[in-house]
Amino acid sequence: MKLVVTGAQGQLAREIIRISKAKGCIVIAPDEKELDITDFKVVSRTVSEVRPDIVINCAAYNDVDKVEADWQTAFLVNGIGVKNIALSCNENNAILVHFSTDYVFDGLKGQPYTIADKPNPINRYGESKLLGEELVKNHSERYFLIRTSWVFGEGRFSFPKKVIEWAFQNKKLRIVDDQISSPSYTHDLATAVIDLIQTGNYGFYHITNAGFCSKYTWAELILKTIKWDGEIEPAKSKEFASPAKRPGFSALDNFPLKETVGYLLPSWQDATERFLNRGYKADR
Repeated sequence: MKLVVTGAQGQLAREIIRISKAKGCIVIAPDEKELDITDFKVVSRTVSEVRPDIVINCAAYNDVDKVEADWQTAFLVNGIGVKNIALSCNENNAILVHFSTDYVFDGLKGQPYTIADKPNPINRYGESKLLGEELVKNHSERYFLIRTSWVFGEGRFSFPKKVIEWAFQNKKLRIVDDQISSPSYTHDLATAVIDLIQTGNYGFYHITNAGFCSKYTWAELILKTIKWDGEIEPAKSKEFASPAKRPGFSALDNFPLKETVGYLLPSWQDATERFLNRGYKADR
């Protein structure tokens, strides 16, 4: 297969590129300067010249707080840019793979959200990602639309990286316990995405590591694994001023992943420990 991967510097994109190459795929991964997905002419020309079998869109504006003020840019990248890719894929008989987020939900359901649940975002970021979902469904002929949550891996903005950096700087940490979702390890997620593509079973999926936790519980496991000797306390979201609201409980139900690829991802605990034991360094 020949793939184009957008947002090539992101943590999920880097893992998709690595796994795809290991499986013998030809991967073209232009940076943002080479491929601005908000420019339809550039996207159309790139896809026409490369003639990929699949375009995997990992490009996104995902600074949740910044999006509250800069929502137009987010709507361009997370919405219009997605439509540009969808139309270009249609023109060149390519498959689109696009990622969305648990933040399209308000977090009030109290149990994991299924692909049948109606979205109701409570921040501008969620609105922008929901727009992208709608444009994929409206304009793409063959697609995999995948919601995921709390993605972590080797990259600058990974939650484990942040927690470890905070731990290096402080002997006491306060982490929110009223935001609950499912961590998703890039290695496991990318593997499942490649396997899903190979089924040819197009459509709408949720893919996360199994189970769910609060950010406090997740941080506890991270700090225990690295044998940090400080103190961690639970806190509430309202104690930390932030422009964007976060859903309280936004874990995703992974049906019908097992029914399609034959397995579910390992637990978030297993994924976190494997990531940390893989030789993670805080300065990555």
